[in-house]
Amino acid sequence: MAMVSLPGLREMIDSISQERNLPKQAVQAALREALLKGYERYRRTISMEKIHFDEHFFDNFEIELDIAEEGFRVLSTKTIVELVSSGDHEISLKEVQEVADEAQLGDTVVLDVTPDQREFGRMAAIQTKQVLQQKLRDQQRKIVQEEFEDLESTVLQGRVLRFDRQSVILAVNSGFGQPEVEAELPKREQLPNDNYRANTTIKVYLKKVREGPSRGPQLLVSRADAGLVVYLFANEVPEIEDEVVRIVAVAREANPPSRHVGPRTKIAVDTLERDVDPVGACIGARGSRIQVVVNELRGEKIDVIRWSPDPATYIANALSPAKVDEVRLVNPEARQAHVLVPEDQLSLAIGKEGQNVRLAARLTGWKIDIKDSAKYDYDSSYESSRVQSSYEEEEDLEEEVEELDELEETSTASSVQRTA
Repeated sequence: MAMVSLPGLREMIDSISQERNLPKQAVQAALREALLKGYERYRRTISMEKIHFDEHFFDNFEIELDIAEEGFRVLSTKTIVELVSSGDHEISLKEVQEVADEAQLGDTVVLDVTPDQREFGRMAAIQTKQVLQQKLRDQQRKIVQEEFEDLESTVLQGRVLRFDRQSVILAVNSGFGQPEVEAELPKREQLPNDNYRANTTIKVYLKKVREGPSRGPQLLVSRADAGLVVYLFANEVPEIEDEVVRIVAVAREANPPSRHVGPRTKIAVDTLERDVDPVGACIGARGSRIQVVVNELRGEKIDVIRWSPDPATYIANALSPAKVDEVRLVNPEARQAHVLVPEDQLSLAIGKEGQNVRLAARLTGWKIDIKDSAKYDYDSSYESSRVQSSYEEEEDLEEEVEELDELEETSTASSVQRTA
């Protein structure tokens, strides 16, 4: 069989495998793809015939690497037919039966179609160099995707490598003994109190493994995602790991809209065990457990509150550390609540630039209105709620009337049609 010589093939594969942290099989696969592209370019260049090379023309061609002999061959899988219409894809039954009597129509044979070394070797080498780098990058991206796709929404240890515009580029690994790969920590996913110095190690939350040929690192990581807080508590609180205490909801504002307000998180926890205090378990003796989480998040303020199936109790807890006099569920269907607090608790309940009530609303899923207990007008509040409810009922009634009218028109039209 013909073969195109590639001196130093074995050493080249070993070298690329070490430099790019790729398995030798992946390097060989990239090399075969690159050589096949070289063969395609060669065929298109020398073709003096009016051959139409569509996107699937070379699907039946493949490259066979011979590592021992340091070379490669071009093979073509052809279908046995009575009358040949395309010599690249078909071969006549008569020709095959000259060497294999048992051949039948519809069978396939693999033939060596390697061009002459002098004609093909130089052109293939040039084309291979151009394509191989891209194919190797594709192989690397494919391996990274397979390695990390099951690790999305988990926390990894990252090491700061460099800065790319406003993003921080980190080195992370999957923890399975694999080499480190690069991950991007964009500006919007960073913490304002973080200090990203070279070789600093930090914990990051893997948000997404990018697909496709996008430039730059494939891994998108975060320090601002609420998932990082959940992981840190689960890692620090054995009761969460053992599922005695569960995290019901988390609301986090790692990058507040104003630079005058610091990062803050509210986390709601619960337990089915009567003898376990879920809030105390998360805080720890003298705050030892929660302090570990706060330190990892560079001093971020964290409120751990008790979840309750009763919305009023849950809302009151969520507004901690403010003391609440009463929670009025003025419109349960729209999830609207008025929270009455003493005058000296107003600013604490609302929080700096509204952060406390904003996070409480996100945590509970209710629209919360903070009211001064001493100035609250119960009658006005009730009337407003009743009018709102009445308005919604009228809207529902109007929609029902419109639907009935449409049904009546459709019924009338059908009756007229049948009469006609």
